[in-house]
Amino acid sequence: MTGSFTDIWVYLAADPLLALTMTLAAYLAGSWLYGRAGMNPFLNPVLLAVAMIAAVLLVTGTPYETYFDGAQFVHFLLGPATVALAIPLYRQFDRIRRSALAIAASIVTGSVTAAVSAVGIAALLGASPLTLASIAPKSVTAPVAMAVSEELGGAASLTAVLVILTGILGAMLGPPVLGLLGIRDAAAQGLALGTASHGIGTARAVQVSEVAGAFAGLAMGLNALATAILLPLLWRWLA
Repeated sequence: MTGSFTDIWVYLAADPLLALTMTLAAYLAGSWLYGRAGMNPFLNPVLLAVAMIAAVLLVTGTPYETYFDGAQFVHFLLGPATVALAIPLYRQFDRIRRSALAIAASIVTGSVTAAVSAVGIAALLGASPLTLASIAPKSVTAPVAMAVSEELGGAASLTAVLVILTGILGAMLGPPVLGLLGIRDAAAQGLALGTASHGIGTARAVQVSEVAGAFAGLAMGLNALATAILLPLLWRWLA
């Protein structure tokens, strides 16, 4: 019986639709659990979906490359989804223009703080130079973070994992922490989530409000630019 199931799975795993369906089903299941739990931050749908898919791949012995061949359509949609963030950004353009100086100061401060704090804590815990270079750009979107990491002498694959963990933790803990700190302004919440936890944090900000989503999308893009420029310049001092 086990052999028959294995044979069937090997056959189905070769079909790209299986990976795509599994990805969508995992996220829908995670979203359902998230809603049923009253949007508990520790049941973030992205975290749940990743855990479910990873469990299936481990149990079935399916290589990640095989899974990604089928799920890459979702990966492709990251581009259009990012572009779609321009819609709330356009609607909030007047408010963004009035706050341009404050936004610029927030992005630069957030970019430098994210890198310095991550490298400082990792160094105190005895991390290797490779790990320090890999963790420094963890708060920006994965393609930029991986490129910056390689330039600093880090491991792009390790950086990708750290970026995903940062995004998930930011989406989980960001809103509750901001609430505890008394930060109620939607624009400030969006800037914080977008700067600290890139795309996943931005997706969480969109759930908070359109204003928070607009400012998070702006912060995500500007923080990637600021980190790509500032971090290589600061790295000699940080290292």
